[in-house]
Amino acid sequence: MGDSDKVEGPILINSPMAGKIASVKISVGATVEEGQALVVLEAMKMENEIAAPKGGTVKEIYVQQGSLAKPGDKLVLIE
Repeated sequence: MGDSDKVEGPILINSPMAGKIASVKISVGATVEEGQALVVLEAMKMENEIAAPKGGTVKEIYVQQGSLAKPGDKLVLIE
C-alpha cells in the first residue's frame, strides 16, 4: 500500500525550456526506468538531460535530433 505517491497512467513529458534537441536516447517501444535520460536538450550552450519521471514503455516520440523545442512542447509519451 505504500505506493500512493507513484505516478500512474500515461505521462507526457514536455520541454521545460526553449532549445535544440541534441539527441534522442530512446526509441518507440523501448522500456525505460525512472530517471533514465530520454532526450538531451541544448539550451544556452548547455546540454540538459530530460529524464523519465517513472518507468514504463515509450509510446510516442514527438521530436528528433536537430529539431527546436519551445517551453511546453511535447517531447515523449510514456505509458
